[in-house]
Amino acid sequence: MSGLISVAEALARILASVPGPVEAETVALAEAHGRTLAADIVATRTQPPFPASAMDGYAVRAVDLATVPVSLRLVGISAAGHGFSGSIGPGDTVRTFTGAPVPDGADAILIQEDADAKGETVTARESVTAEKFIRPAGLDFRDGDVLMRAGETLDARRLALAAASGHAMVGVRRRPRVAILATGDELVRPGEAAAWDQIVASNGLAVASLAREAGADPIDLGIAGDDLDSLKASVGRARDAGADLLITLGGASVGDHDLVQRALSDEGMELGFWRVALRPGKPLMHGRLGPMLAIGLPGNPVSSIVCGLLFVVPAIRALLGDPHAGADRSEPATLGRDMAENDKRQDYLRAHLDMAPDRVPIATPETRQDSSMLAVLGRSEALLIREPHAPAARKGDPCRIIRLDRRII
Repeated sequence: MSGLISVAEALARILASVPGPVEAETVALAEAHGRTLAADIVATRTQPPFPASAMDGYAVRAVDLATVPVSLRLVGISAAGHGFSGSIGPGDTVRTFTGAPVPDGADAILIQEDADAKGETVTARESVTAEKFIRPAGLDFRDGDVLMRAGETLDARRLALAAASGHAMVGVRRRPRVAILATGDELVRPGEAAAWDQIVASNGLAVASLAREAGADPIDLGIAGDDLDSLKASVGRARDAGADLLITLGGASVGDHDLVQRALSDEGMELGFWRVALRPGKPLMHGRLGPMLAIGLPGNPVSSIVCGLLFVVPAIRALLGDPHAGADRSEPATLGRDMAENDKRQDYLRAHLDMAPDRVPIATPETRQDSSMLAVLGRSEALLIREPHAPAARKGDPCRIIRLDRRII
């Protein structure tokens, strides 16, 4: 377990360790934003349920307008929610508004701009073709159509589709419980007074935000000191909370005060791997404590956030049954400056983006890439990916990036 493994292998092992999606529950559609579907959404109605007018105008028979101008008899009105229940015959027309049912017998809509109405007579000044300005029944979807698949996340557009297709309740995966434990005597909570040799714990807030955006409920276990008893007690609290995933922050390396791996092993963790050919984030740990997954993130804040994006978010999505949990989220870009040959680790360089004339972004990595520098990460817009042993590259060469300014799912 001591050798470096690739980023791809680390992700594959984490996803393979997920025992399956968490349980399903049923929630009201109004409460389902951001939830992940546990089952396909199947339409229970047809939309539109009737041929509907796409314009304000007059329902007509196209054959009656073969020669214009022609006068038609106005025999009724069809409005949204107040359809005309009769049918039209030769020479008849019905005033019809956008979204309203097209009366039986009509096969086209004469738009109001091409008609003159006076009393019960409508004069058509233009011909129309059959089906003109009519939305046929089922244009959007039909009863029984599969509209969304299990594993998809419900956002505004999908919520609207679920509602339109006849659903007031939906089956979703419960939110995975993600316990987050910061470790280290040097840490204090935000807002607490820090001694001269202490720093503010920021990683937990960032990882909790990633977990929440991925669809999980984060559980703050606080800060554990650099002693085995404190660490073991925190593991017990994660178990008591029914956590599906335990994330530790820091303490997973090999220093005298790095006790996390030992504490987890003492608590029964089956180690999956430790150390990844990755920069930032080499001391990444993965294992299982019975049904609970464990991911040990590095203590440096940038390393913690980058590894959270690369490994924690896919693990949560896998717990939610997302079939695309491990999908490649990178996209093409071009280099904004020359790059030296890379070593054996896969780099994720903090970079800012400019738009090229062909709309492919230009990614220019920051000069300073220290994994402790949150200010650099905060002003960056993307992670520029450099493969292990990548040869030297020139400004303008193609590259791959992961955007930091887009939703993670």
